[in-house]
Amino acid sequence: MMFTTFQSKLSIALCLLFVLISQSSCHVYSFTGASIDPNVKTISIKYFSNQAAKINPVLSQQFTEALKDKFTRETSLQLIEKNGDLELSGAITDYSILAIGRQGNQAAANQLSISVKVDFINNKKENDQWSTIFTKSATYESSQSLAAVEGELVTQINKLLVDEIFNKAVVNW
Repeated sequence: MMFTTFQSKLSIALCLLFVLISQSSCHVYSFTGASIDPNVKTISIKYFSNQAAKINPVLSQQFTEALKDKFTRETSLQLIEKNGDLELSGAITDYSILAIGRQGNQAAANQLSISVKVDFINNKKENDQWSTIFTKSATYESSQSLAAVEGELVTQINKLLVDEIFNKAVVNW
């Protein structure tokens, strides 16, 4: 019985110590690895227009919504229309298919590639801004038509792009 009481008190003490240490930190951490200054409360994510030569008519909307969803789900930031503490804007700059590998006279596989130019501004921290082009791709068998796999591939690539943008913006490892 005494041992159990000691364990309970130790557990409570360790929990309090953890809370005190985490509260004295300069940033707010989440389980996603995001490290956000406690003064940063809002984020604005503008619509990413499709400026690629080849157009997927739903890509801009899907990408923009996936980016908004990632930040609202995995941070405590409030999404506002404009002038957020953090701002993300940009455009889809490339949407292309490349034949890769050879099987006789034809390609063994094709690769769908998407590039997005992202501009980031932290309005709460001077000199915390960047502009980067992110590119991700996915491969599919040449025996499949793009129309048959495009939706799934775009979803996969969007996730990869959004994760990389999120990490660059708010994960400071």
